[in-house]
Amino acid sequence: MNRRRFLKRLLEITPGGLSWGIIILLILLAFFHPVSCAIIIISFDFYWIIRTVYLTILLVMAHQRLFQQEKEDWLKRCQSLPVISGFTQLYQLVIFPVYNEGPEVLRPSLEALAASHYPLDKLIVVVAFEAREGSAHQKAMLLEKEFKGRFGAYLSTFHPDGLAGECRTKGANATWAAKAAKKFLDAREVAYEQVLVSCFDADTCVDQEYFGCLSYHFLTSEKRHQASYQPMPVYNNNIWQAPFFARLVEISSTFCQMIESMRLEKFVTFSSHSMSFKTLVEIDYWPTNMISDDSVIYWKSYLYYNGDYRVIPLYVTVSLDVAYSSNIWRTIVVQYKQKRRWAWGVENFPFAVEGFIKNRHIPLFHKIRRSFHLLESHVTWAVWAVILVIIGPLPVVFGGNFFSHTAIAYSLPKVTGVLFKFTLLTSLTWIFLSWTILPPRPKGIGWWKHISLVVEWVFVPFIILVIGSTPALDAQTRLMLAKYMEFNSTLKGNKVL
Repeated sequence: MNRRRFLKRLLEITPGGLSWGIIILLILLAFFHPVSCAIIIISFDFYWIIRTVYLTILLVMAHQRLFQQEKEDWLKRCQSLPVISGFTQLYQLVIFPVYNEGPEVLRPSLEALAASHYPLDKLIVVVAFEAREGSAHQKAMLLEKEFKGRFGAYLSTFHPDGLAGECRTKGANATWAAKAAKKFLDAREVAYEQVLVSCFDADTCVDQEYFGCLSYHFLTSEKRHQASYQPMPVYNNNIWQAPFFARLVEISSTFCQMIESMRLEKFVTFSSHSMSFKTLVEIDYWPTNMISDDSVIYWKSYLYYNGDYRVIPLYVTVSLDVAYSSNIWRTIVVQYKQKRRWAWGVENFPFAVEGFIKNRHIPLFHKIRRSFHLLESHVTWAVWAVILVIIGPLPVVFGGNFFSHTAIAYSLPKVTGVLFKFTLLTSLTWIFLSWTILPPRPKGIGWWKHISLVVEWVFVPFIILVIGSTPALDAQTRLMLAKYMEFNSTLKGNKVL
Protein backbone atom coordinates (compact mmCIF):
# COMPACT_ATOMS: atom_id res chain seq x y z
CA MET A 1 0.00 0.00 0.00
CA ASN A 2 1.53 3.34 -1.06
CA ARG A 3 1.71 6.35 1.22
CA ARG A 4 -1.25 8.21 -0.29
CA ARG A 5 -3.50 5.16 -0.10
CA PHE A 6 -2.42 4.51 3.51
CA LEU A 7 -3.27 8.09 4.48
CA LYS A 8 -6.66 7.90 2.80
CA ARG A 9 -7.53 4.63 4.54
CA LEU A 10 -6.39 6.05 7.89
CA LEU A 11 -8.66 9.07 7.44
CA GLU A 12 -11.56 6.87 6.32
CA ILE A 13 -11.19 4.72 9.44
CA THR A 14 -10.93 7.66 11.86
CA PRO A 15 -14.62 8.75 12.19
CA GLY A 16 -16.00 5.22 12.54
CA GLY A 17 -13.11 4.18 14.76
CA LEU A 18 -13.76 7.08 17.14
CA SER A 19 -17.53 6.51 17.19
CA TRP A 20 -17.28 2.78 17.88
CA GLY A 21 -14.42 3.39 20.31
CA ILE A 22 -16.57 5.75 22.40
CA ILE A 23 -19.54 3.37 22.40
CA ILE A 24 -17.51 0.25 23.24
CA LEU A 25 -15.50 2.07 25.93
CA LEU A 26 -18.67 3.30 27.68
CA ILE A 27 -20.26 -0.16 27.56
CA LEU A 28 -17.11 -1.72 29.06
CA LEU A 29 -16.99 0.97 31.76
CA ALA A 30 -20.67 0.38 32.56
CA PHE A 31 -19.86 -3.28 33.17
CA PHE A 32 -16.45 -3.05 34.90
CA HIS A 33 -16.49 0.45 36.43
CA PRO A 34 -20.08 1.81 36.49
CA VAL A 35 -19.14 4.84 38.61
CA SER A 36 -16.78 6.16 35.91
CA CYS A 37 -19.36 5.44 33.22
CA ALA A 38 -22.06 7.24 35.21
CA ILE A 39 -19.83 10.32 35.66
CA ILE A 40 -19.21 10.45 31.90
CA ILE A 41 -22.93 10.04 31.15
CA ILE A 42 -23.90 12.76 33.65
CA SER A 43 -21.33 15.09 32.09
CA PHE A 44 -22.66 14.26 28.64
CA ASP A 45 -26.26 14.87 29.82
CA PHE A 46 -25.31 18.33 31.11
CA TYR A 47 -23.52 19.05 27.83
CA TRP A 48 -26.59 17.92 25.90
CA ILE A 49 -28.91 20.11 27.98
CA ILE A 50 -26.76 23.17 27.21
CA ARG A 51 -26.48 22.17 23.56
CA THR A 52 -30.24 21.61 23.22
CA VAL A 53 -31.06 25.04 24.66
CA TYR A 54 -28.40 26.70 22.49
CA LEU A 55 -29.62 25.02 19.30
CA THR A 56 -33.25 25.86 20.07
CA ILE A 57 -32.33 29.54 20.51
CA LEU A 58 -30.57 29.45 17.12
CA LEU A 59 -33.65 27.82 15.58
CA VAL A 60 -35.93 30.55 16.89
CA MET A 61 -33.57 33.22 15.54
CA ALA A 62 -33.38 31.54 12.11
CA HIS A 63 -37.16 31.16 12.07
CA GLN A 64 -37.54 34.87 12.82
CA ARG A 65 -35.21 35.79 9.96
CA LEU A 66 -37.09 33.49 7.60
CA PHE A 67 -40.45 35.10 8.37
CA GLN A 68 -39.01 38.61 8.21
CA GLN A 69 -37.40 38.12 4.82
CA GLU A 70 -40.14 36.09 3.14
CA LYS A 71 -42.18 39.28 2.83
CA GLU A 72 -39.46 41.08 0.88
CA ASP A 73 -39.94 42.00 -2.77
CA TRP A 74 -36.47 40.87 -3.78
CA LEU A 75 -36.92 41.62 -7.47
CA LYS A 76 -37.75 45.22 -6.61
CA ARG A 77 -34.65 45.43 -4.44
CA CYS A 78 -32.54 44.09 -7.31
CA GLN A 79 -34.02 46.62 -9.72
CA SER A 80 -33.20 49.44 -7.28
CA LEU A 81 -29.49 48.56 -7.35
CA PRO A 82 -27.14 50.79 -9.38
CA VAL A 83 -26.84 49.88 -13.06
CA ILE A 84 -23.19 49.05 -12.49
CA SER A 85 -24.23 46.09 -10.30
CA GLY A 86 -25.04 44.18 -13.49
CA PHE A 87 -28.50 42.86 -12.58
CA THR A 88 -29.89 43.30 -16.09
CA GLN A 89 -27.11 41.10 -17.49
CA LEU A 90 -27.51 38.36 -14.86
CA TYR A 91 -28.71 34.89 -15.94
CA GLN A 92 -30.00 32.05 -13.81
CA LEU A 93 -28.97 28.55 -14.88
CA VAL A 94 -31.06 25.84 -13.20
CA ILE A 95 -30.03 22.17 -13.42
CA PHE A 96 -32.33 19.30 -12.43
CA PRO A 97 -30.40 15.99 -12.34
CA VAL A 98 -33.00 13.26 -12.90
CA TYR A 99 -33.01 9.49 -12.57
CA ASN A 100 -36.22 7.42 -12.47
CA GLU A 101 -38.34 10.47 -11.56
CA GLY A 102 -41.42 10.73 -13.70
CA PRO A 103 -43.03 13.85 -15.19
CA GLU A 104 -45.39 13.96 -12.19
CA VAL A 105 -42.36 14.79 -9.99
CA LEU A 106 -40.66 17.24 -12.36
CA ARG A 107 -43.76 19.06 -13.58
CA PRO A 108 -44.52 20.89 -10.28
CA SER A 109 -40.86 21.87 -9.99
CA LEU A 110 -40.86 23.38 -13.47
CA GLU A 111 -44.22 25.06 -12.82
CA ALA A 112 -42.73 26.66 -9.71
CA LEU A 113 -39.90 28.05 -11.85
CA ALA A 114 -42.42 29.43 -14.33
CA ALA A 115 -44.30 31.12 -11.46
CA SER A 116 -41.15 32.90 -10.20
CA HIS A 117 -41.29 36.63 -9.56
CA TYR A 118 -38.32 37.07 -11.85
CA PRO A 119 -37.76 37.75 -15.58
CA LEU A 120 -38.28 34.30 -17.13
CA ASP A 121 -36.24 35.21 -20.20
CA LYS A 122 -33.20 35.20 -17.87
CA LEU A 123 -33.81 31.60 -16.81
CA ILE A 124 -31.92 28.77 -18.53
CA VAL A 125 -33.36 25.42 -17.49
CA VAL A 126 -31.51 22.13 -17.98
CA VAL A 127 -33.25 18.85 -17.20
CA ALA A 128 -30.43 16.31 -16.94
CA PHE A 129 -31.50 12.72 -17.64
CA GLU A 130 -29.45 9.54 -17.36
CA ALA A 131 -29.04 7.81 -20.73
CA ARG A 132 -29.20 4.42 -19.00
CA GLU A 133 -32.84 5.08 -18.09
CA GLY A 134 -34.85 3.51 -20.89
CA SER A 135 -37.72 6.02 -20.85
CA ALA A 136 -35.52 9.13 -20.52
CA HIS A 137 -36.06 10.38 -24.08
CA GLN A 138 -39.83 9.94 -23.90
CA LYS A 139 -39.97 11.89 -20.63
CA ALA A 140 -37.77 14.59 -22.10
CA MET A 141 -39.99 15.00 -25.17
CA LEU A 142 -43.12 15.19 -23.01
CA LEU A 143 -41.69 17.89 -20.75
CA GLU A 144 -40.20 19.84 -23.66
CA LYS A 145 -43.63 20.13 -25.26
CA GLU A 146 -44.98 21.67 -22.04
CA PHE A 147 -42.12 23.95 -20.99
CA LYS A 148 -39.72 24.69 -23.86
CA GLY A 149 -41.18 28.08 -24.74
CA ARG A 150 -41.73 29.31 -21.20
CA PHE A 151 -38.14 30.21 -20.26
CA GLY A 152 -35.22 31.98 -21.86
CA ALA A 153 -33.91 28.54 -22.80
CA TYR A 154 -34.82 24.93 -22.03
CA LEU A 155 -32.40 22.06 -22.59
CA SER A 156 -32.56 18.31 -22.11
CA THR A 157 -29.29 16.41 -21.62
CA PHE A 158 -28.56 12.69 -21.42
CA HIS A 159 -25.59 11.61 -19.33
CA PRO A 160 -23.85 8.55 -20.86
CA ASP A 161 -23.27 5.57 -18.62
CA GLY A 162 -19.84 4.17 -17.83
CA LEU A 163 -17.61 7.18 -18.53
CA ALA A 164 -14.02 6.78 -17.34
CA GLY A 165 -13.41 7.93 -13.77
CA GLU A 166 -17.11 8.26 -12.99
CA CYS A 167 -19.51 6.48 -10.65
CA ARG A 168 -23.27 6.44 -10.97
CA THR A 169 -23.84 9.59 -8.93
CA LYS A 170 -25.93 12.73 -9.16
CA GLY A 171 -22.75 14.80 -9.36
CA ALA A 172 -21.65 13.03 -12.54
CA ASN A 173 -24.99 13.79 -14.19
CA ALA A 174 -24.98 17.40 -12.99
CA THR A 175 -21.42 17.89 -14.28
CA TRP A 176 -22.37 16.55 -17.73
CA ALA A 177 -25.33 18.95 -17.81
CA ALA A 178 -23.20 21.91 -16.68
CA LYS A 179 -20.69 21.25 -19.47
CA ALA A 180 -23.54 21.18 -21.99
CA ALA A 181 -24.77 24.49 -20.56
CA LYS A 182 -21.24 25.88 -20.91
CA LYS A 183 -21.32 25.15 -24.65
CA PHE A 184 -24.72 26.84 -24.85
CA LEU A 185 -23.40 29.96 -23.10
CA ASP A 186 -20.23 30.02 -25.20
CA ALA A 187 -22.29 29.92 -28.40
CA ARG A 188 -24.20 33.00 -27.21
CA GLU A 189 -21.10 34.72 -25.82
CA VAL A 190 -22.53 34.96 -22.30
CA ALA A 191 -19.77 35.57 -19.73
CA TYR A 192 -19.62 33.02 -16.91
CA GLU A 193 -19.41 35.89 -14.40
CA GLN A 194 -22.96 36.82 -15.42
CA VAL A 195 -24.44 33.40 -14.64
CA LEU A 196 -25.61 31.90 -11.36
CA VAL A 197 -26.09 28.13 -11.39
CA SER A 198 -28.54 26.32 -9.12
CA CYS A 199 -28.42 22.54 -8.82
CA PHE A 200 -31.82 21.30 -7.64
CA ASP A 201 -33.21 17.88 -6.82
CA ALA A 202 -35.99 16.86 -9.21
CA ASP A 203 -38.68 17.60 -6.59
CA THR A 204 -37.40 21.08 -5.65
CA CYS A 205 -40.09 23.76 -5.88
CA VAL A 206 -38.63 27.24 -5.46
CA ASP A 207 -40.33 30.10 -3.67
CA GLN A 208 -41.49 32.87 -6.02
CA GLU A 209 -38.88 35.22 -4.56
CA TYR A 210 -35.98 32.75 -4.67
CA PHE A 211 -34.12 34.06 -7.72
CA GLY A 212 -34.62 37.67 -6.67
CA CYS A 213 -33.23 36.89 -3.23
CA LEU A 214 -30.32 34.94 -4.72
CA SER A 215 -29.51 37.72 -7.21
CA TYR A 216 -29.62 40.45 -4.57
CA HIS A 217 -27.27 38.63 -2.20
CA PHE A 218 -24.91 37.75 -5.03
CA LEU A 219 -24.76 41.30 -6.38
CA THR A 220 -24.28 42.91 -2.96
CA SER A 221 -21.74 40.46 -1.51
CA GLU A 222 -18.01 41.02 -1.35
CA LYS A 223 -16.07 38.41 -3.30
CA ARG A 224 -19.36 37.27 -4.75
CA HIS A 225 -17.74 34.47 -6.75
CA GLN A 226 -16.15 33.02 -3.62
CA ALA A 227 -19.41 31.98 -2.02
CA SER A 228 -22.20 29.45 -2.32
CA TYR A 229 -25.77 30.49 -1.60
CA GLN A 230 -27.91 28.14 0.48
CA PRO A 231 -31.72 28.44 0.76
CA MET A 232 -33.74 26.85 3.55
CA PRO A 233 -35.05 23.41 2.46
CA VAL A 234 -38.52 22.53 3.74
CA TYR A 235 -40.14 19.18 3.02
CA ASN A 236 -43.63 20.51 2.43
CA ASN A 237 -44.68 19.30 -1.02
CA ASN A 238 -46.61 16.29 0.27
CA ILE A 239 -46.32 16.69 4.03
CA TRP A 240 -50.07 16.40 4.68
CA GLN A 241 -50.19 13.00 2.98
CA ALA A 242 -46.97 11.60 4.46
CA PRO A 243 -47.03 9.15 7.41
CA PHE A 244 -46.27 10.69 10.80
CA PHE A 245 -42.86 9.01 11.00
CA ALA A 246 -41.59 10.50 7.76
CA ARG A 247 -43.18 13.86 8.54
CA LEU A 248 -41.42 14.18 11.90
CA VAL A 249 -38.06 13.17 10.47
CA GLU A 250 -38.24 15.70 7.64
CA ILE A 251 -39.45 18.54 9.90
CA SER A 252 -36.44 17.83 12.10
CA SER A 253 -34.20 17.90 9.00
CA THR A 254 -35.61 21.31 8.05
CA PHE A 255 -34.96 22.65 11.54
CA CYS A 256 -31.41 21.29 11.58
CA GLN A 257 -30.64 23.17 8.38
CA MET A 258 -32.14 26.35 9.81
CA ILE A 259 -29.92 25.96 12.88
CA GLU A 260 -26.83 25.40 10.74
CA SER A 261 -27.57 28.63 8.85
CA MET A 262 -26.89 30.51 12.08
CA ARG A 263 -23.46 28.90 12.56
CA LEU A 264 -21.60 30.37 9.63
CA GLU A 265 -18.23 28.98 10.73
CA LYS A 266 -19.63 25.46 10.18
CA PHE A 267 -22.16 26.14 7.42
CA VAL A 268 -21.75 23.89 4.37
CA THR A 269 -23.90 23.49 1.25
CA PHE A 270 -26.67 20.92 1.44
CA SER A 271 -29.08 19.53 -1.16
CA SER A 272 -30.37 22.34 -3.43
CA HIS A 273 -27.97 25.30 -3.58
CA SER A 274 -26.55 27.95 -5.91
CA MET A 275 -23.16 29.39 -6.86
CA SER A 276 -21.36 31.38 -9.52
CA PHE A 277 -21.01 29.49 -12.81
CA LYS A 278 -17.56 31.05 -13.16
CA THR A 279 -16.56 29.38 -9.89
CA LEU A 280 -18.09 26.06 -10.90
CA VAL A 281 -16.02 26.01 -14.11
CA GLU A 282 -12.83 27.05 -12.32
CA ILE A 283 -13.05 24.27 -9.70
CA ASP A 284 -13.88 21.72 -12.42
CA TYR A 285 -17.54 21.12 -11.55
CA TRP A 286 -19.06 18.67 -9.10
CA PRO A 287 -17.18 15.48 -8.23
CA THR A 288 -18.15 12.63 -10.53
CA ASN A 289 -17.16 9.79 -8.22
CA MET A 290 -18.58 10.82 -4.83
CA ILE A 291 -22.11 10.51 -3.45
CA SER A 292 -22.11 13.63 -1.27
CA ASP A 293 -21.63 16.01 -4.21
CA ASP A 294 -23.78 18.76 -2.71
CA SER A 295 -21.38 19.18 0.24
CA VAL A 296 -18.11 18.16 -1.44
CA ILE A 297 -18.59 21.01 -3.91
CA TYR A 298 -18.14 23.37 -0.95
CA TRP A 299 -14.89 21.71 0.11
CA LYS A 300 -13.58 21.77 -3.48
CA SER A 301 -14.24 25.51 -3.57
CA TYR A 302 -12.79 26.06 -0.10
CA LEU A 303 -9.55 24.34 -1.09
CA TYR A 304 -9.38 26.07 -4.49
CA TYR A 305 -9.66 29.51 -2.90
CA ASN A 306 -7.22 28.64 -0.08
CA GLY A 307 -9.87 28.85 2.62
CA ASP A 308 -11.33 32.15 1.40
CA TYR A 309 -14.75 30.70 0.58
CA ARG A 310 -18.03 30.76 2.49
CA VAL A 311 -21.70 29.81 2.36
CA ILE A 312 -24.22 32.65 2.50
CA PRO A 313 -27.63 31.62 3.92
CA LEU A 314 -30.71 32.70 1.99
CA TYR A 315 -33.76 32.98 4.25
CA VAL A 316 -36.13 31.93 1.53
CA THR A 317 -37.46 28.41 1.11
CA VAL A 318 -37.25 25.69 -1.47
CA SER A 319 -39.84 22.99 -0.95
CA LEU A 320 -39.13 19.29 -1.47
CA ASP A 321 -40.95 15.97 -1.10
CA VAL A 322 -41.20 13.97 2.10
CA ALA A 323 -39.76 10.52 1.34
CA TYR A 324 -42.19 7.73 2.23
CA SER A 325 -43.62 4.46 1.00
CA SER A 326 -46.84 2.45 1.09
CA ASN A 327 -46.76 1.54 4.80
CA ILE A 328 -44.96 2.51 7.99
CA TRP A 329 -42.32 -0.22 7.83
CA ARG A 330 -41.36 0.55 4.24
CA THR A 331 -41.36 4.23 5.13
CA ILE A 332 -38.88 3.54 7.93
CA VAL A 333 -36.64 1.73 5.43
CA VAL A 334 -36.90 4.59 2.91
CA GLN A 335 -36.12 7.20 5.57
CA TYR A 336 -33.27 5.14 6.96
CA LYS A 337 -31.64 4.79 3.54
CA GLN A 338 -32.04 8.50 2.87
CA LYS A 339 -30.45 9.49 6.19
CA ARG A 340 -27.66 6.95 5.67
CA ARG A 341 -26.92 8.58 2.31
CA TRP A 342 -26.82 11.98 4.02
CA ALA A 343 -24.54 10.52 6.70
CA TRP A 344 -22.26 9.30 3.91
CA GLY A 345 -21.15 12.91 3.88
CA VAL A 346 -18.54 11.57 6.30
CA GLU A 347 -16.52 10.92 3.12
CA ASN A 348 -15.91 14.69 3.18
CA PHE A 349 -13.54 14.23 6.14
CA PRO A 350 -10.80 12.31 4.27
CA PHE A 351 -11.38 14.48 1.18
CA ALA A 352 -10.97 17.75 3.11
CA VAL A 353 -8.04 16.63 5.29
CA GLU A 354 -6.12 15.30 2.29
CA GLY A 355 -6.72 18.65 0.63
CA PHE A 356 -5.51 20.51 3.73
CA ILE A 357 -2.29 18.48 3.76
CA LYS A 358 -1.57 19.36 0.13
CA ASN A 359 -2.57 23.03 0.42
CA ARG A 360 0.16 25.17 2.00
CA HIS A 361 -1.72 28.46 1.70
CA ILE A 362 -4.50 27.80 4.22
CA PRO A 363 -3.39 28.78 7.77
CA LEU A 364 -2.73 25.78 10.02
CA PHE A 365 -5.23 27.02 12.62
CA HIS A 366 -8.02 27.05 10.03
CA LYS A 367 -7.09 23.57 8.85
CA ILE A 368 -7.24 22.17 12.38
CA ARG A 369 -10.44 24.01 13.25
CA ARG A 370 -12.33 22.95 10.12
CA SER A 371 -11.07 19.35 10.36
CA PHE A 372 -12.18 19.19 14.00
CA HIS A 373 -15.62 20.64 13.22
CA LEU A 374 -16.12 18.15 10.40
CA LEU A 375 -15.01 15.16 12.48
CA GLU A 376 -16.85 16.24 15.63
CA SER A 377 -20.15 16.74 13.83
CA HIS A 378 -20.12 13.25 12.33
CA VAL A 379 -18.94 11.50 15.50
CA THR A 380 -21.55 13.33 17.58
CA TRP A 381 -24.23 12.36 15.06
CA ALA A 382 -23.20 8.70 15.40
CA VAL A 383 -22.99 8.44 19.19
CA TRP A 384 -25.38 10.90 20.84
CA ALA A 385 -28.60 8.87 20.59
CA VAL A 386 -26.80 5.65 21.57
CA ILE A 387 -25.38 7.31 24.70
CA LEU A 388 -28.65 8.91 25.76
CA VAL A 389 -31.04 6.05 25.01
CA ILE A 390 -29.03 2.82 25.26
CA ILE A 391 -25.88 3.39 27.34
CA GLY A 392 -27.48 5.80 29.84
CA PRO A 393 -29.27 3.10 31.90
CA LEU A 394 -26.39 0.57 31.79
CA PRO A 395 -24.53 1.69 34.96
CA VAL A 396 -27.70 1.06 36.97
CA VAL A 397 -28.24 -2.32 35.28
CA PHE A 398 -24.66 -3.55 35.78
CA GLY A 399 -23.73 -1.58 38.91
CA GLY A 400 -25.06 -3.98 41.53
CA ASN A 401 -25.60 -3.20 45.22
CA PHE A 402 -22.42 -1.19 45.68
CA PHE A 403 -23.20 1.21 42.86
CA SER A 404 -26.85 1.60 43.91
CA HIS A 405 -25.74 3.07 47.27
CA THR A 406 -23.39 5.69 45.79
CA ALA A 407 -24.18 9.38 45.31
CA ILE A 408 -23.58 8.95 41.58
CA ALA A 409 -26.32 6.30 41.38
CA TYR A 410 -28.68 8.77 43.08
CA SER A 411 -27.70 11.62 40.77
CA LEU A 412 -27.85 9.76 37.45
CA PRO A 413 -31.67 9.42 37.21
CA LYS A 414 -32.06 12.98 38.53
CA VAL A 415 -29.88 14.42 35.79
CA THR A 416 -31.59 12.22 33.19
CA GLY A 417 -34.94 13.57 34.41
CA VAL A 418 -33.73 17.14 34.01
CA LEU A 419 -32.56 16.29 30.50
CA PHE A 420 -35.96 14.97 29.51
CA LYS A 421 -37.71 18.01 31.01
CA PHE A 422 -35.54 20.30 28.91
CA THR A 423 -36.21 18.05 25.92
CA LEU A 424 -39.95 18.41 26.51
CA LEU A 425 -39.61 22.20 26.71
CA THR A 426 -37.62 22.41 23.49
CA SER A 427 -40.00 19.94 21.82
CA LEU A 428 -42.91 22.28 22.55
CA THR A 429 -40.97 25.07 20.84
CA TRP A 430 -40.25 22.83 17.86
CA ILE A 431 -43.93 21.79 17.67
CA PHE A 432 -45.05 25.41 17.56
CA LEU A 433 -42.49 26.35 14.91
CA SER A 434 -43.40 23.29 12.82
CA TRP A 435 -46.98 24.58 12.59
CA THR A 436 -45.84 27.92 11.24
CA ILE A 437 -44.02 26.42 8.24
CA LEU A 438 -46.82 24.08 7.18
CA PRO A 439 -48.46 24.77 3.81
CA PRO A 440 -52.24 25.29 3.73
CA ARG A 441 -54.24 22.14 4.48
CA PRO A 442 -55.40 20.62 1.16
CA LYS A 443 -59.01 19.75 0.42
CA GLY A 444 -59.90 16.29 1.62
CA ILE A 445 -57.65 16.50 4.69
CA GLY A 446 -59.75 16.80 7.87
CA TRP A 447 -59.23 19.32 10.69
CA TRP A 448 -58.27 16.44 13.00
CA LYS A 449 -54.96 16.28 11.15
CA HIS A 450 -53.83 19.36 13.10
CA ILE A 451 -54.32 17.46 16.36
CA SER A 452 -52.37 14.47 15.10
CA LEU A 453 -49.50 16.79 14.13
CA VAL A 454 -49.07 17.56 17.84
CA VAL A 455 -49.76 14.11 19.33
CA GLU A 456 -47.32 12.35 16.99
CA TRP A 457 -44.36 14.12 18.64
CA VAL A 458 -44.57 11.53 21.46
CA PHE A 459 -42.83 9.18 19.01
CA VAL A 460 -39.72 11.37 18.89
CA PRO A 461 -37.72 9.09 21.27
CA PHE A 462 -38.32 6.13 18.94
CA ILE A 463 -37.33 8.22 15.94
CA ILE A 464 -34.20 9.43 17.74
CA LEU A 465 -33.10 5.83 18.21
CA VAL A 466 -33.90 4.60 14.69
CA ILE A 467 -32.95 7.66 12.61
CA GLY A 468 -30.65 9.36 15.10
CA SER A 469 -27.34 7.60 15.45
CA THR A 470 -27.97 4.36 13.56
CA PRO A 471 -27.68 5.61 9.94
CA ALA A 472 -24.54 7.57 10.81
CA LEU A 473 -22.95 4.55 12.48
CA ASP A 474 -23.89 2.46 9.45
CA ALA A 475 -22.29 4.92 7.02
CA GLN A 476 -19.14 5.35 9.10
CA THR A 477 -18.73 1.59 9.52
CA ARG A 478 -19.03 1.08 5.76
CA LEU A 479 -16.39 3.75 5.14
CA MET A 480 -14.17 2.30 7.85
CA LEU A 481 -14.35 -1.16 6.21
CA ALA A 482 -13.99 0.27 2.68
CA LYS A 483 -17.49 -0.98 1.83
CA TYR A 484 -18.20 2.08 -0.29
CA MET A 485 -21.82 3.02 -0.83
CA GLU A 486 -23.46 3.46 -4.20
CA PHE A 487 -25.86 6.28 -4.96
CA ASN A 488 -29.50 5.28 -4.63
CA SER A 489 -32.17 7.81 -5.47
CA THR A 490 -34.85 8.32 -2.81
CA LEU A 491 -38.43 7.25 -3.43
CA LYS A 492 -40.56 10.39 -3.53
CA GLY A 493 -44.17 10.76 -2.54
CA ASN A 494 -46.82 12.44 -4.68
CA LYS A 495 -46.85 16.21 -4.56
CA VAL A 496 -49.75 18.34 -3.46
CA LEU A 497 -49.14 22.02 -4.09
